[in-house]
Parts: sequence; structure tokens; C-alpha cells
Amino acid sequence: MAVELTADQPAGFSPPAAHVLEQTLAIARRAIVRTTRQRALIVFPMIFPLILFAINGSALSSATRIPDFPTHDYRDFLIAMPFVQGAMFVSITAGVDLARDIESGFLNRLSMTPIRGEALLVGQLGGALVLGVIQAIVYLLVGLATGVSFASGVGGALVLLALSILISFAFASLGVLLALRFGTGEAVQGIFPLLFVTLFLSSSSLPRNLIKAPWFRDVATYNPVSYLLEGLRSLVITGWDAQALALGFGFALALLVIALGLAQAAMKSRLTRT
Repeated sequence: MAVELTADQPAGFSPPAAHVLEQTLAIARRAIVRTTRQRALIVFPMIFPLILFAINGSALSSATRIPDFPTHDYRDFLIAMPFVQGAMFVSITAGVDLARDIESGFLNRLSMTPIRGEALLVGQLGGALVLGVIQAIVYLLVGLATGVSFASGVGGALVLLALSILISFAFASLGVLLALRFGTGEAVQGIFPLLFVTLFLSSSSLPRNLIKAPWFRDVATYNPVSYLLEGLRSLVITGWDAQALALGFGFALALLVIALGLAQAAMKSRLTRT
């Protein structure tokens, strides 16, 4: 049964869990339809990381001659990068979409309805989640087509998909938080260069133990993005590395929980009942 986003319940009404689920699905359906109709939001964020993967995979292939480099094929090392880059694009997509709703007054109208803030927040991420799933599958297929092999086998490829989708969901939550804090799409887009800086100041191009500049190595060590990359990369190069996977899933979950918690608080202030 469809959920009407109109004020048909008394103020202070708290719907049961089933109604909250219906509300979440209704908002998610809207977010998914809006995302799939904007093909530029799907194609460009997906293609750009693949272009960098193709360029860097060829230009930096000599890095494999460095003693103790973990693989003989640089593409095996680099394949984790498109997944994290794509997740960062997903964060901007999710944030800009919500910022449009704020600027258009859609969220203000919702404040007069009995919809729950958590239903709106999670449902709003529906489009971003679908985009993250599509990107993860495409990157995996491209990697396999270019000769990337998984030391962890088929199971490792499935775990890589799960981790990459979790990373996309976490970054999408961060994008939603930024939209709720700033309220404009321009402000959300302005944060994107800072996200990209964190990617390039990580172990994206070289293993941390092979980075010679001490300051760069220290920054990469304290940069959570390094552990997201290394968790994905371990499934390709090492196999089942429990420490790398625990750190990868742990930092992704930490980002998700923190961003969702802060976003929920920000959403409540946006949806103050009148």
C-alpha cells in the first residue's frame, strides 16, 4: 500500500514499525526513480574512475619493479581505487539530490506530515545505494575483463562487492549529512575536492611501507581511506587477510554510523513539527 506524504494523522502521532517501513520504501522508490532518470549521474561517476584506472594502470606499471611490491600486475593493486572513487561520487549525488529537496521546499512540506525522520533519511539513500551496487558490479566486471585475478577466489569477489557497497552507503550518508548541514547543492559539491584529497593522500598508489616520504607515509597511515582501499585490495592480492578486512569493514561501518547519527540529528531539526 502506497504511503501518502500528506498530513492525515494528528500531531505527535508515532506510526508503528510497519508504517515506518512503508514510509521508508516510498521515499526510497522516489529516490531510485529520480536517480535512474538522471543518466548523467550514473554514467559520468562510473566512467571517470575507469578512465583513471586505465591511465594509471599503464603509466604506473613500472612500480611493480620496486622491491617488495606485493604484486607483479599493477592493475591488481590499483583495482581498489575505482570502488572508493565511485563511492565518493555517490556521496555527492546523494547530497545534491537531498539539497535540491531542501531548496525546493519539499522537506518543509514533509514537516507537516506524519513521516518519520529516520524513514526519510534511510529512504533518501535508496537511489545512492542502487547507484553504488551498479558501480560495484561494473568495476568488478571491468577488473576481471582486464586480467585482475582474485587470490581469495569467487567468495572473495562477493565479499569485495559487499564491502564496496558498504563503503558507497557510508559515503552517501556523509553526503546526506553535508546536505542537511549546508542546505545547498553548491556547498555539497564544494566539499568534493576535499574528499578527493583524502584519496590521493592514502595508500592508493603505493603500499604504505613503500612510501619513502615520512610525512606522506604518516598521513596515509592515519587516513581511514587507506584502510578502505587495503581491505578491498587484500581480497585481490593477498587472499583472506583477516586484519585488512576487519579494518576495511570497521572503518566503513564507523563512517556509516557516525554520518547517519549526525544526519539523523540534523534531519530532526529540518523536520520540526509545527
